[in-house]
Amino acid sequence: MTRTSDQAPRPAEQLRADARQNHARLINAATAAFAEKGADAPLEDIARRAGVGIGTLYRQAAVFRSQVGAVCGEGDALIETAPPGQAFAGWIRALAGYLVTKRGLSHALIEAVGKESELISSCWAAMRQTTERLLANAQQAGVIRPDVDATDVMRLVHGVTVSTEKAPERADMLLSVLLDGLQTTRG
Repeated sequence: MTRTSDQAPRPAEQLRADARQNHARLINAATAAFAEKGADAPLEDIARRAGVGIGTLYRQAAVFRSQVGAVCGEGDALIETAPPGQAFAGWIRALAGYLVTKRGLSHALIEAVGKESELISSCWAAMRQTTERLLANAQQAGVIRPDVDATDVMRLVHGVTVSTEKAPERADMLLSVLLDGLQTTRG
């Protein structure tokens, strides 16, 4: 596609600012729509209230789904390429990294489409299933405690990411403590 002189490309900073503004407007619009119409508020109404096209909302959803698929793919690759304990630790760190960087997008989509929506439910299920596979692999190898499940692990990782939001330099240390606490042997 060629550009005419009146369609000069916009600087990347402006595009990011526009995306941030759309994100904020979508959150506010979703909050208002859900307050008025409950969980069944139509996405078209949310987009209209936010002053964005429905495509903006759908693009954010597609990006979110794709990024969840990519991080889960990292977990699947770890099972194939690393010993069970290292694979599990690698997954915990990849999951934490994903949660830290995608927290805003995740929050916006949850606000826009609802926590029980197919998009959110299927994405969390994919992350939980990947956690289950890596956890079971590590538990079968005897390197991770048998008394925790994938939901416990995801809650712990979520807790670290939320608690270090204002102190990201502490995240790696807290993830190390978490991983140490999940090991069956110390040494």
